Amino acid sequence: MSDKAYITPNVLKWARESARMTEEIAAGKVSVSIEKLKEWEAGINQPTIRQAQTLAKAYKRSFALFFLPEIPRDFQPLQDFRKPGSKSLTTSSIFIIREIQQKQSWISDNYSDNQEEKLPFVGRFNIYDDPQKVANDILQTLNINPLFYKSDNPIKEWIDAAETNGIFVSRTSFIHSRLKLDSEELQGFAIADPHAPFVFVNSEDWNAPQLFTLLHELAHVWIAETGVSNEVEPNLKQKDKFHPVELFCNEVAANALMPKAIILDFDASLFQSSKNIFKIAKQLGVSSFALIVRALNLNIITLNTYQKLKKQADIDFKEYLRREAEKKKKQKEKENAGGPNYFLLQLNRNSKLFTQTVLDAFRGGYIEPTIASNLLNVQVNKFHKLESQLIR
Repeated sequence: MSDKAYITPNVLKWARESARMTEEIAAGKVSVSIEKLKEWEAGINQPTIRQAQTLAKAYKRSFALFFLPEIPRDFQPLQDFRKPGSKSLTTSSIFIIREIQQKQSWISDNYSDNQEEKLPFVGRFNIYDDPQKVANDILQTLNINPLFYKSDNPIKEWIDAAETNGIFVSRTSFIHSRLKLDSEELQGFAIADPHAPFVFVNSEDWNAPQLFTLLHELAHVWIAETGVSNEVEPNLKQKDKFHPVELFCNEVAANALMPKAIILDFDASLFQSSKNIFKIAKQLGVSSFALIVRALNLNIITLNTYQKLKKQADIDFKEYLRREAEKKKKQKEKENAGGPNYFLLQLNRNSKLFTQTVLDAFRGGYIEPTIASNLLNVQVNKFHKLESQLIR
């Protein structure tokens, strides 16, 4: 007969509920009935050690946690800046938030113990400051000129600049192959810690919305407002339903990616054509929709012109989505043949700066191999493959 685990029942139930997992899904993980799971959570019966280990893995908790005498203090939920009525955060979102919180907590403690100086730009402003002033400070601090990107991949330049200045940037669209992140539920979040600010961007979106989300979350860091965001790109409707912090961070993002001086320097006649709008938007790394909202707010176009351009932008966007779907289909076929680069995916998910910091600590003997492996989601004997991605 298999050995019983003798876990703490209410801790087991708390672990499931904090993972936002239903009884039905949890029971399915260990191939038992819902009634049997309820017995375990009520203390009427006990799972086997193997069953408890399987549940710990499913809930993304350590097996040892189940044996604590009482429910532990968990990471505090991030402030929810999302629009009222947004989808509830599900298991995928809870897991990625908790994962980033664990990484951020480790690096922040590490920096504090080593008496690293606080980053001066974290909390330098608040929502009562001028968004343009905040945007200019971000551009100056990160040394970026939106008119002169060095490549056709602006988001990579922004991430590299952010990490060069001590901001950890994580990007992924999944926890694993069967647990994807929904951009309608979660587009991004920021942890505005003065030692180790962490920014997360859901990469399910295409690059232009991702870039806007990144700038929106950087604005959260500059005003020291930790929290979760969705529906980030500019919106002319229902502004009263958006949190003031979100509206402010959107304004900062728009000013940083589409500075007033740069936009006004374009010939105004260019903003009358959807084709020209698309070309300018592509040059700046933003969506056509974001650009026409910016043009309207700067009085370059009228409301009638905006409405006409928006209709065309909607048509163009649907066509873009069709082309993207075809590209993804071909890419998926290619990945199924050769497989995606797991180590590159993990590097983006961990953040390059975080990966390098953990590897340096591991190589220097400052942290245990198991801790380094857990932080990076990679086995120790595969670290060299992760490092090979860092130097590309």
